[in-house]
Amino acid sequence: MRRRSLIAGLAASVLLAGCGATPGADGGFVGGDGSLTLVSPADRRPAPQITGTLLDGTPFDSGEFAGLVIVYNVWGSWCAPCRKEAPALEAASRDTADIARFVGINTRDLDPAPARAFVRAFDITFPSVFDPDGRELLKFASHLPASAIPSTVVVDREGRIAARILGETTETTLRELVKDVAEGR
Repeated sequence: MRRRSLIAGLAASVLLAGCGATPGADGGFVGGDGSLTLVSPADRRPAPQITGTLLDGTPFDSGEFAGLVIVYNVWGSWCAPCRKEAPALEAASRDTADIARFVGINTRDLDPAPARAFVRAFDITFPSVFDPDGRELLKFASHLPASAIPSTVVVDREGRIAARILGETTETTLRELVKDVAEGR
């Protein structure tokens, strides 16, 4: 029981670091500043294995993408910056499909229906793990935490965390970052 309370507390602190208000409240959202943290190849640590259920109800295991660059984007349907960056993520996902897989981590949506509507509205083709309680997101806490919503974490071909973007990002940034990471930089 104590461990469960600790996990819930850690998850809440990670999630609240990115938001100052309840989902959907316009006045209190605190997003990231768009800062990019790059980790040199010699200093990279193994990424956590992400598992769960996708928004379409199918199971997901990040192990299926071994040998590819993985781009995790943490988002919520209630998040205005997430709506703004969605087209850039989709475009970068399509542009780098030969070397990378994009995976959303939908957080703080307690019901998957708004998240599914978001995916339809922005014609998002990459999968998203439904993570309402932040269990999958919490797996990054000891590595390079995704402490804002949206956040993007890039994992290299060897399964190590290579970069993190806190806040909204752009298609160009994502495309170039994925190419650099794929080339071992």
